[in-house]
Amino acid sequence: MNSPLDSIVYITLPENFQIPQGAFPIDPTIPLPVQKTTGFESEQTDTSSLTWEMILAGILTICAYERDNKNIAYYRSLLLSVKPNIKQELSEAAILKARNEDFDIAEEIFAALRGLDPEDMAIVLNSALFYDERGSSYRKSGLIEDADACDETAYEYYKQAVTAEPPIPDAFFNTGFFHLKQRNFTKAKQEFETYLTLTDDIDDEKLSKNGVYKRQRAKEIVDDISNRNLEDELFKAAYDFIKMGEEEKGLDYIRRFLEKNPKIWNAWFMLGWGLRRLERYEDAKAAFEQSLTCGGDTLDTHNELAICMLELGDYEGAKQHLMKALTFQPDSTKIMSNLGILAQKRGDTAEARKYFMAVLEFDPKDVIAKQALKDME
Repeated sequence: MNSPLDSIVYITLPENFQIPQGAFPIDPTIPLPVQKTTGFESEQTDTSSLTWEMILAGILTICAYERDNKNIAYYRSLLLSVKPNIKQELSEAAILKARNEDFDIAEEIFAALRGLDPEDMAIVLNSALFYDERGSSYRKSGLIEDADACDETAYEYYKQAVTAEPPIPDAFFNTGFFHLKQRNFTKAKQEFETYLTLTDDIDDEKLSKNGVYKRQRAKEIVDDISNRNLEDELFKAAYDFIKMGEEEKGLDYIRRFLEKNPKIWNAWFMLGWGLRRLERYEDAKAAFEQSLTCGGDTLDTHNELAICMLELGDYEGAKQHLMKALTFQPDSTKIMSNLGILAQKRGDTAEARKYFMAVLEFDPKDVIAKQALKDME
């Protein structure tokens, strides 16, 4: 497999090469990395076609993939002297690529940024957010192993970001949501509490509209976790066991939690989740219905109920809950995909194809939709 470094060739600048204004004096004893282009393949190539853009691209490649290069400090300084705004430009480009789900290019840019300035915690936090979002996208597409790998990488960068000095409040806010997604409510609460402490002495009038919203949201989450006893070790252990595939142990823990907290919808949801994974669909259905009764009127609750009803042959009930789930997120590919599966079970191939095609319009990588359409050929 080719390395990105294979695209680099080292050259010594010719005497007549024009140095950009603002660049510090070039050390002729240090060869410069150049990104190969057509017609520029080796150090023996005629340098008349050499441009600074090719040198800067070569330096960025070194920053991304060879941070132990003995001359990297020199290369960084040279790049920043020629392009003092390069970090901002690259950060904006990486964020735009990530939003467009052009993940491979975004990843390369973030790698270059971290190599260019390893101490910039804003870059580290943006890297964490990138891998967090990439993981969510993969999970939505059914690429679970890839999603788990992205989550692990995101967590490593979040851990770095929350150690910044001086502290970055947004690092704690975003890390809190990461733990919330992982159902680690204890850590989520700790991160949101730290965020609130860091912003406590700032008047609302001095905060942006987004800052006021974040503080209010953080308070709501902390209160919700406390009021629902979601920090309880029984609840956490139940989630961990079910996620690891030890459903029976998880069910034991969540039932013990429910004995003390019978009105917590999250706990009934987790009970249903474990039962559904064990294919005990009737019992799981009852648990999800109890979750709804206790306030768990969410996309995931309706979706899980629909899955149980599909397996139990209640197609009309399944459709009602899937359509209700769509009201929470009309572009949810997960719900569209399940509507396609429902149509398949009903023998309506045309309807099924329509839903799976809609899924691929939103997410061309969705493995479930791709496989379903292939099976219908």
